[in-house]
This record gives sequence, C-alpha cells and structure tokens, in this order.
Amino acid sequence: MSATAVDIQLIVFDVDGVLTDGRFAYGREGKQTKSFGPDDADALRLLTAVAPIAFVSADHRGFPISKRRIDGDMGHELTLVSSDRRLSWMAERGPLEHVAYMGDSFTDIPILRAVGIGITTADALPGVRDAATYVTQRRGGDRAVAEACFYLLVEQFGRTEWAGIV
Repeated sequence: MSATAVDIQLIVFDVDGVLTDGRFAYGREGKQTKSFGPDDADALRLLTAVAPIAFVSADHRGFPISKRRIDGDMGHELTLVSSDRRLSWMAERGPLEHVAYMGDSFTDIPILRAVGIGITTADALPGVRDAATYVTQRRGGDRAVAEACFYLLVEQFGRTEWAGIV
C-alpha cells in the first residue's frame, strides 16, 4: 500500500456512492432516505486533525438528507457542486496536486487523474478504479471512507499508529 507522499492540503469526498451505498429510496413524497455506513464519521474525525476536509454532492434532490448527516450529525461542511464543475471548484481552493479526492463515478475519472491523490471504492467501474491512486477494499457506504482515511493518515501523513488498520 506504500505510496509516494504528496503535500495534501485539502481532502474532498463525494457523497453518493462513497459515503453512502449510492442507493436512493423514493416514496410518494420523492427521495426519502440514503444509507450511510458505519465507522466513517469516527475515522473522518481523526483525519480532520491533519488536513481540512470538504464534502461535495451533485444530488440536488437528496441534498437536504446528505446535509443533515454531514453538516448536522458529523459537523463537516457539504457543498452542492455539479459533476461537471467539480474540478474547477477544487482548483479554486488551491493547487490540484495538493488535493486528495474520493469519488466513485465515471464522471470522477478526470478529477481522479488531476488531483495529487485520487481514491475510489471497490465497487466503482473498472475505468474509475484504473484512474485512482488507491482503490479501497470496501464498497461505498460500507466503511470505504474509513479505509480511505486510514490510508491517508498512514501513507500521506505518516501517522503510523494507524498502520495495519487497512
């Protein structure tokens, strides 16, 4: 799992398919639920100690659900950013080579290639996995974010006390 260390100054996580399992439950009132995985919030708390973290979503219909979980329950900021604007949104925040990004969609391929560290989930499409620096063993919404956090903590920030977790 060893990787060349990159000076990461911002870590960005996509929400749907990464922090969630990517499924949307619809009822008569529209989108009603999303399924978030265990351990991710606690691992993110550890990562927050070493670098700023941002969350992005292009899901405008389900945004209130994600916002409740990320802003409300986890204490992080979630921003609505369309997939086609995401790369420029990150570039506005600093040099892309200093960004770590975790996404799972085919629309994330250019982003995964452009940033310093690109991470995706085990259940991403093959082309997405090929574009990533690191592919988790876990699926989106099932501790993939926690695994990515420990990968970054150990491999990029030298926090060896977490070695062996992934």
